[in-house]
Amino acid sequence: MNIKDKLQTLPHKPGCYLMKDEEGQIIYVGKAKDLYNRVRSYFVGSHDAKTTKLVSLIHDFEYIITSSETEAFILEMNLIKKHDPKYNILLTDDKSYPYICVTDEMYPRVLYSRDVNQKLGKYYGPYPNAKAAKEIVDMLNKMYPFRKCRVLPKRECLYYHIGQCLAPCIKKIDPKQYQEMKKSVNNILKGNVTSEIKKFEILMNEAANKLNYEKAIEYRNLINDLNVIGERQKMSGFSQDTDVFAYYANEEYVSIQVFHLRNGNMIERSGFLFDNYGNAQDIFQEFIVKFYQEQNNPIPKLIIVSSGDKEALEATLKHSVEIPIRGKKKELVKLVEDNAINRIDALIKRKELEFQRTSGANNALGELLGIDNLKVIEAFDNSNISGTNAVSAMVVFIDGKPKKNLYRKYKIKSGAAGDTQMMYEVISRRYKDPKNNPDLIIVDGGLAQVNSANKALNDLGRDLEVIGLVKDEKHRTKSILYNNEIIDIEKNSFEFRLLERIQEEVHRFAITYFHKTHSKNTFTSKLDNIKGIGKVKKQQILKILGEDNFEEKLKSLKLSETQIKEVLKLLSSN
Repeated sequence: MNIKDKLQTLPHKPGCYLMKDEEGQIIYVGKAKDLYNRVRSYFVGSHDAKTTKLVSLIHDFEYIITSSETEAFILEMNLIKKHDPKYNILLTDDKSYPYICVTDEMYPRVLYSRDVNQKLGKYYGPYPNAKAAKEIVDMLNKMYPFRKCRVLPKRECLYYHIGQCLAPCIKKIDPKQYQEMKKSVNNILKGNVTSEIKKFEILMNEAANKLNYEKAIEYRNLINDLNVIGERQKMSGFSQDTDVFAYYANEEYVSIQVFHLRNGNMIERSGFLFDNYGNAQDIFQEFIVKFYQEQNNPIPKLIIVSSGDKEALEATLKHSVEIPIRGKKKELVKLVEDNAINRIDALIKRKELEFQRTSGANNALGELLGIDNLKVIEAFDNSNISGTNAVSAMVVFIDGKPKKNLYRKYKIKSGAAGDTQMMYEVISRRYKDPKNNPDLIIVDGGLAQVNSANKALNDLGRDLEVIGLVKDEKHRTKSILYNNEIIDIEKNSFEFRLLERIQEEVHRFAITYFHKTHSKNTFTSKLDNIKGIGKVKKQQILKILGEDNFEEKLKSLKLSETQIKEVLKLLSSN
């Protein structure tokens, strides 16, 4: 049955529809109060360029009837999560908002973190401005001498000597001292800075009276920092943690703004821009759900939205949602809407620049090399010291963007010390599986490395494109080696900058893995010298190495106090 005939069979009922391309892939999922009216609207009348492009790719569709529009919305979210359609909005940018955490450890820390683990301590945020979050953490760690080390060392570090740590590693600290500091930091992060400013003013005056002007200046600077935090915009009447969502749409784009209010302070706002494929309200609601469910942002006590299906949002988020119609909340929504309107031009420029840096640069590189539809790039780099602890690393870029969940690490098994032998091994291991089928392979090196990679592929019977990144005398990317020819690229071009980013990323990933492997191997061999730690205990120690509360977990392995001290001593010296 063709699409025209199939449209006539659509019911006047709520449900979801799934649009498919000529290969049967689901490219768009939507919901409708009336399936007949909504789905037919795609194929009749005129549309903007983006919707026209989407419709041109639709070769078939299917639909699922639901009992209500709310049920359709919930089903839509589940189908999008399952099929990840190309033309539904994506929030998969491999990052989430940063938070500030005050840990509940015996010796607490103040941390900047993108991962939320409620068991670790109390989190403040989110802070869409990562730079601001880091600056606040640095300031608090200077003001209050919290522990800085993830694992307690055997001896005091530099922070103790400059007065920024109490050194619980060598001293017995009264827990009340930490509790007082935590109370002060929690007050500051809640926006209650007045009492803390008064404390530092007293200390500043005392230092000045004792002619300790250097210390007095330090306190004055801390007071200035606190005043900066205290000057954040105060949203009177909003004592609860609140996120406020609103949007503005034109024919091409949907601009969404989010205001984050914490303890009455608007800590940040963030803006997003999405292609408009016909129904801005659906895009807006889908965004709100993904903001919490995919980005792992903790849900605040209050969620305010400018419009939408309140019942559907609450059922999906399992949290109350408000759509105000009057009063201060309505005024705040209007303010967020105004920001969505005013920010759309800036967001469009940012989106265009992002396209040039990523997909645009990727397309330009494909044209330069004569590779049609260049999409997936896999890049390799090797690392070792005189042939020992040899490792290789691979990074993946899709449409010019790194996909860190697809990165891979390789320990060289053959004992090969040379870079070309290592390259042969890792290429052979990666591409013996025919499912690994990138559009382009990049190796860090010149003719020898490219030839080694091509030989490995030929031995496997694989036909994949390989280029090498040729460096100058300062070890910077200079040109491309492709099909035994040197191809020079304009240094200021987006495609050249993309290659530089890929090279830097794979080198970073390889070096990080090498250092980790080298340190772990050294640590592992030294464990053999500790009396009473056999093969089983050694494996248990290595399993928890690098985890939070490492010292506490060591005790759970029923090691003796002497053994624990020896392990920690090795770790601090490694």
